[in-house]
Amino acid sequence: MKSTTISRREWLKKGSLTLGALALVPHDIWSSNILTAQKENRTFLYNSNNYFNEFTPPIINEKVPLTILRANENPYGPPPKSAEAFQKEVFNGNRYSWKTLSNLKEKIAKNENINTNQILMGPGSSDLLEKVAMVLFQEGGNVVSADPSYMSLIVVAKSVGGNWKSYKLLEDSQHDLDAMEAGIDENTKLVYVCNPNNPTGSITDAKKLKDFCSRVSEKVPVFVDEAYIELSKNGLKDSMNTLVAEGKNVIVARTFSKIHGMAGLRIGYIIGKKETLDSISEITRGGMGITGPSIAAATTSLENTDFTDSCKTKITAARSYTMSYLKENNFSCLPSETNFIIFEIPMKGKKFLKKIYGKNVAVRAFKFWDKDWCRVSIGTMDEMKTFTNAISEIFA
Repeated sequence: MKSTTISRREWLKKGSLTLGALALVPHDIWSSNILTAQKENRTFLYNSNNYFNEFTPPIINEKVPLTILRANENPYGPPPKSAEAFQKEVFNGNRYSWKTLSNLKEKIAKNENINTNQILMGPGSSDLLEKVAMVLFQEGGNVVSADPSYMSLIVVAKSVGGNWKSYKLLEDSQHDLDAMEAGIDENTKLVYVCNPNNPTGSITDAKKLKDFCSRVSEKVPVFVDEAYIELSKNGLKDSMNTLVAEGKNVIVARTFSKIHGMAGLRIGYIIGKKETLDSISEITRGGMGITGPSIAAATTSLENTDFTDSCKTKITAARSYTMSYLKENNFSCLPSETNFIIFEIPMKGKKFLKKIYGKNVAVRAFKFWDKDWCRVSIGTMDEMKTFTNAISEIFA
């Protein structure tokens, strides 16, 4: 990848994103769009002609407790030892955390079998997805990805002048790697693969994906978002990190938000070729947005895997219960190896959200492939029983 020479200030002036828009990263866009869409009584959150959209949730009574199953959070985290490390590190909050961040990067490098200069830290992996989009698409070009897929990188790519070339998932919900490869042209700047995929929860065969990434990365960079991979059946065995170790032009993203239960602590990282990460670093100081306590919590979690193993076991059990319930009640579900399930609903998405929020259960609803879908995050077993009871009452 050719390194850009434009300064961050020049880029902000030149690009189509204003300073205000830069501050409005996708998770903020989601929450702010809810307020606007509710005020305007819009069916969808986004004023878009795209075939992929999200239904506007109803206004809720904030005094009533909700069973929150909408953000794919780990209901069991953060790990107790990480919480203890976080609290202890607060008292060093008057100091910058470069040393502890360096220690964390060394642990990550050992786990990933790479060098520390092949790691870029950030406040969550979404922040880094967006930074990659800012660098690659400031002069146009297209990103190739699945339909549907996680939209964080794509939203930012389009906002700075890029285009999105999407390819529908196969019948078994895996990425259509052949179609994606055929769709690469002279304007393609990046291929983006979310595996396991969000919002579908499905996973693409690791061998086929590895062959694809190895081959395609000789033409354009390939970004593999592995936010949910630890929750999959084979876990990190299916990671594309070995391609990074081999020197391929592949970027792999990880987060501490899911299996580690630290969504609110904001920490994640990407690994890739040093030259690729250097070009991204020209517009961001990797790690600057991460607090010392979050670094301490993440480091402790990597050192203690008993908690994450336990989380995976309990989440898998609750997912199996929920999937069995939905299938027994004739709902069409896509296969999931994550901490969420998406299934078709025989009701308009906006009406469905009003009904399920009325039962104090918060989920999300989408429109794609000309169908309405509910995506439910996997909570505790008790929370999933609350959800299934609500579904039974709505569709009685």
